[in-house]
Amino acid sequence: MAIATRMLLGSLNGMLAPIKAYSVEVCRPEHHALGLSVVSTGWGIGLVVGPAIGGYLAQPAKQYPGLFSEKSLFGRFPYLLPCLFISLIAFAVLISCIWLPETLHMHKNLEREVEMSGDSRVTDPHREVRHPEKKSLYKNWPLMSSIIAYCVFTLHDTAYSEIFSLWAVSDKKYGGLSFSSKDVGQVLAASGAGLLLYQILVYRYVHKYLGSIISSRIAAVLSIPLLATYPFMTHLSGTTLGLAIYSAAVMKGTFATTILTGTCILQNSAVSQNQRGAANGISTTAMSLFKAIAPAGAGVLFSWAQKRQHAAFFPGDQMIFLILNIVEVIGLVLTFKPFLAVPKHYDFK
Repeated sequence: MAIATRMLLGSLNGMLAPIKAYSVEVCRPEHHALGLSVVSTGWGIGLVVGPAIGGYLAQPAKQYPGLFSEKSLFGRFPYLLPCLFISLIAFAVLISCIWLPETLHMHKNLEREVEMSGDSRVTDPHREVRHPEKKSLYKNWPLMSSIIAYCVFTLHDTAYSEIFSLWAVSDKKYGGLSFSSKDVGQVLAASGAGLLLYQILVYRYVHKYLGSIISSRIAAVLSIPLLATYPFMTHLSGTTLGLAIYSAAVMKGTFATTILTGTCILQNSAVSQNQRGAANGISTTAMSLFKAIAPAGAGVLFSWAQKRQHAAFFPGDQMIFLILNIVEVIGLVLTFKPFLAVPKHYDFK
């Protein structure tokens, strides 16, 4: 039932691709970083608010016996209340979409004027402009190379998220932190809050001065030594451990956002406006495949690493973060030529 439900949620969730395309279409090129940051900010808000909804509204008869009886509907179905609340939010979003203006037509006249002004031979403003034949998106290597890099980084980020929670709640004798579920939730909430501030206040300036590719490379390079410090946090305790793990989680989240937002900008810059929705659809489909592989692979990796706590070569948790770093290095390599192709019409640093 759990697998079937998750499958349906994924199959019926077609919002991410058009939202990315929409955010780019309503912004001028110099504000694309801000537009896509807003999309990621929504994800960051979800990382903070989502767990809170589940934590505060699940099992209401036990948490709030004065308001909900064990014999009531919410007592018999202890997870109905948070699911109902989320469904109401989704319904409100659906209604709000009625007033959301279409963006496809907004750029047609502008594109025509730009094309006509760039062609000195065109003198008649009513003359029909012939657009070049559309090339298949699958033959668009700037698009496909950025999607592949994006998928590798998505695989890494999803696997990290899966492994972090498992590693944090594991006993210290197995190389973990012996955290409770509440402790892990607090770390994730702090990471989401830090991510929210970074996306709203900082990322646009990072992109402005470094560009999509350079900022992604720097973030990937910095992620490698950061992940390498995680196994050594098991030797810390108290305030020192809290400061280290909270700081590391916030930094890892900002690095991941920098990379994923940068590669999203590359994808949207590699296609024309009328192909942007389809391009984001291909990207989201490929990303979803890698996101499906990552948790299962991370779980198998974690189980295997738990059995080699006393190995001479990268024992236990050290092997986990070594493999995560290998995936990060692969993604970093994919941001260089000759693999990554940059659209000619776009000026990247």
